[in-house]
Amino acid sequence: MKNITVLFICFTFVFSSIGQDGHGTILDKKVASVQLKDMEGNAFNTAKLGFDGPVIISFWATWCSPCKRELNTIQDVYPDWQDETGVELVAVSIDDEKTKNMVPLYANGKGWDYLVLMDPNGDFKRAMGVNNVPHTFLLDTEGNIVYSHNNYAPGDEDELYEELLKLLAK
Repeated sequence: MKNITVLFICFTFVFSSIGQDGHGTILDKKVASVQLKDMEGNAFNTAKLGFDGPVIISFWATWCSPCKRELNTIQDVYPDWQDETGVELVAVSIDDEKTKNMVPLYANGKGWDYLVLMDPNGDFKRAMGVNNVPHTFLLDTEGNIVYSHNNYAPGDEDELYEELLKLLAK
């Protein structure tokens, strides 16, 4: 009986890791369908974000310094990325009712060219399996998750760009 339990645990571990990237997120999963609002109150279904080209979804919060560093760093290269790849970036704020009023002040103050969506109840965050921020996803034109990355360190934006180029080369 003990051997069967050990065997079951091993198979569970092996099969649960198939299809995952190095960051523990299951890839080739579709983006979740959740209704969110932008900073002006317009409704968006997250499963229908356009997908004319690749889409980057970055979960962030105003209280998260690494999140802001990542999105501000990408802002510097974003126009070039758009020209070269047609990528669109969607910044999804997980700020709650207490801090969500800070989102437009921060995003507009930084001059972000991103679509900023609000997820104050964490519905989209939960549906996408986000445990902490920043958490960034790269989606193909079909809405499939092809890359996922947690946290931020300088240079991570270069890795994201390389993954974007790999996606376009397919």
